[in-house]
Amino acid sequence: MATAIPKIILSSSRDIPFSKLVLSQSNVRRVKSGLSIEELARDIERRGLLQSLNVRPVLDGEGGETGTYEVPAGGRRFRALELLVKQKKLAKAAPVPCVVREAGSAILAEDDSLAENVQRVALHPLDQFRAFRDMLEKGMSEEDIAAAFFVAPAVVKQRLRLMTVSDKLLDIYEQDGIRLDQLMAFSISDDHARQEQIWDIVSQSHNREPYVIRRMLTEKTVRASDVRARFVGLDTYLAAGGHIMRDLFEADDGGWLQDPAILDRLVMEKLQEAAEQVRTEGWKWVETALSFPWGHTRQFAEIDGTPVPLSEEENARLEALHTEQETIEAGYAQADEYPQEIDARLGEIEQAILALEERPRAFDPADMARAGAFVSLDSDGTLQVERGFVSPEDMPAEPKGTDDADGVGEYAHHAYDGQDRDIGDHGDNYGEGNGVTADVEVEEEDGLKPLPDRLLTELTAWRTLALRDAFAANPHIALTELLHTLVRDLYWQTSGANCLEAYVREISLPVHSPDMPCSLPAHALRQRNEGWKHDQPEDEDALWRWIDQLDDTSRMALLAHCLSFGINALYERMPPYGGVSQRSVTERLVRSDRLAHVLNLDLVEAGWQPTVETYLGRVTKARILLAVREARGDEAAERIAHLKKTDMAREAERLLEGSGWLPEALRAAGERVTGEIEAIAAE
Repeated sequence: MATAIPKIILSSSRDIPFSKLVLSQSNVRRVKSGLSIEELARDIERRGLLQSLNVRPVLDGEGGETGTYEVPAGGRRFRALELLVKQKKLAKAAPVPCVVREAGSAILAEDDSLAENVQRVALHPLDQFRAFRDMLEKGMSEEDIAAAFFVAPAVVKQRLRLMTVSDKLLDIYEQDGIRLDQLMAFSISDDHARQEQIWDIVSQSHNREPYVIRRMLTEKTVRASDVRARFVGLDTYLAAGGHIMRDLFEADDGGWLQDPAILDRLVMEKLQEAAEQVRTEGWKWVETALSFPWGHTRQFAEIDGTPVPLSEEENARLEALHTEQETIEAGYAQADEYPQEIDARLGEIEQAILALEERPRAFDPADMARAGAFVSLDSDGTLQVERGFVSPEDMPAEPKGTDDADGVGEYAHHAYDGQDRDIGDHGDNYGEGNGVTADVEVEEEDGLKPLPDRLLTELTAWRTLALRDAFAANPHIALTELLHTLVRDLYWQTSGANCLEAYVREISLPVHSPDMPCSLPAHALRQRNEGWKHDQPEDEDALWRWIDQLDDTSRMALLAHCLSFGINALYERMPPYGGVSQRSVTERLVRSDRLAHVLNLDLVEAGWQPTVETYLGRVTKARILLAVREARGDEAAERIAHLKKTDMAREAERLLEGSGWLPEALRAAGERVTGEIEAIAAE
């Protein structure tokens, strides 16, 4: 005969007046967490009590029931009800639904309290998303949903963002086949077919990290921080029918523009409009491009313009700004640092002063009829207009019999403006808009091949430019270097035809990376050069007298500036029978190391960054991994070791950002590439 299974008897449930309830000391919850008592009270006020309290009779000394009940499980609900009573929103004798455990039960009160708090299961994020979606479809707004659950509206927006994810991926997530952070990465796109395609790819890969998914979903888009997007404006782009992908779960820097064709069309239209406006000024020609190669004005002469004088109102404004600046600086002279709002105000004042002092130039209409202008995008996304350039065919003919061996006529080539004048004269095929040729595809090899000649030249061009800037800013070292050069020429029997063979020959930088024209050293050199050019008189005799009358500090600074254009720290591959040997190039680099050392040259501070374009896409996978390993450690290198070279270079760029890592060719003296250069020279 089968044994009967004993049946469970559930505790009775009934309403008990709130005044008959007290909080039990057996409640295990002592630390505050989750929803506050005030928020829970407001929720009970709005929707009522959703869960009964677990109570036990309070016994007297003889074991008899007193008519009062203690609450070991449901203490937070009890405190919320207690708060509503204090606020007069709930009557003291209001009935409260309770599950009553019989007196003398073998189950401890602490057992009940612990079970209620431990055995509950948090709501799955997908269930939360579906609940939010159903509520949204039934008429509640995102703000209403957020208020109902006491969460920030951003949380509701994030959960509802999962509506953009493919149902197939949601099903996989429900079965724990995808992590939540991976699912959130897919939400930046609403193209379900593309999402599923990306998952099919990454699910077969070792690396399924969210950043890989995001990168693959955005590989054909344009960052909102791109100069083209800043130039056009996101509102204009959206009005033209463009779409923006946003990431609600990560900082996305404004998102990604999904329609590059629309963006490029808007950019060119705006540039053309600006060019037409410039053309109405009276110029013979106006050229337009997204960007021109560095040194594109080399073959042009430049006409001189007269700075437009300040109006009385502008003069008064400038004087008021200077006065305010001096007052603020005097008031905080003893402070270690400025308060945040004061620092922000000083920044605004400096920008306003700069805008007033950088005057536009007025040109002679007769000169403008022979000259032109270049219209392009600046590195900060603003319009850049370069006016006053005369093409060779429009330059006036030299008078017969002139002794001007240098070809200096009415339009003398202007002083160096931070742009290379010899670009284009060396037989290189420069890529459109950046002055750089495409490298031959680097072979996929595991070994550490020597750096390609062109890349090494580009890196040392960057270093040369930064070295020039540091040299020009240190007149004492500049003078020391000049004297050193002169002494070597004198005592080492360097012959020459002139009475003094001390001269500076500007060293061209025809091969360079795209980022160099907008770099900090290039900007500093341009600013310094424009300042000296502005102060110089036009007459040669007046120029000599002007230099003679400069104070010692100014003379030293001018000397350092002029000498800086002769700095040559370039690596060059010499032909077998060239005028300069490879050994001479190596010696030049060794001497440039000494100069970089005494100048404390730091290419990280100068702004060089390892990117796909400047380095990582130009070297072998072994060198990419070496860079990541040196900067971020073995673990980071191993995470990307399985990737294809293109993907590896992109991920390495992200990993190296802000690390301060430099390739050997850019490191401080003693750490540089001299050994590698010698090895190349020996080949």
